[in-house]
Amino acid sequence: MITLTVNGTSRNVDVDPDTPLLWVIREWLGMTGTKYGCGIAQCGACTVHIDGVATRSCQVPVGTVGEAKITTIEGLSPDGLSHPVQIAWLQHDVPQCGYCQSGQIMAAAALLMQTPKPTDADIDAAITNICRCGTYQRIREAIHTAASVGGKA
Repeated sequence: MITLTVNGTSRNVDVDPDTPLLWVIREWLGMTGTKYGCGIAQCGACTVHIDGVATRSCQVPVGTVGEAKITTIEGLSPDGLSHPVQIAWLQHDVPQCGYCQSGQIMAAAALLMQTPKPTDADIDAAITNICRCGTYQRIREAIHTAASVGGKA
């Protein structure tokens, strides 16, 4: 049995310690906002926060998480819409197909925790998630908007 703290709640899961965190979040805990994309930690659709750090959960064995605090897109804000990044995402019409957006939002929120007023270069360096729809300019604008109001919930 592995104990995880996800979105502030302690959860026990009976899984092999080598199971990727992504699958534990989605299949055992039922939180499907975190998406499977590439499975090799390149696309970023599976991004969650582990102790506040944007982490690609598809390549993290659940047994290595230990007592770290995990935040998924479901735990970023109480209503799923009130975090400054989520508000800015809607203001700038960032999503098109939407598949990568939870990972993009989680990466942006982590960036703003580390760098409250990021430059374009900071954003380019930190937001390496892939958006097949190509909404990168709107992502950048939304991050700047979220930063202008404090960026953290």
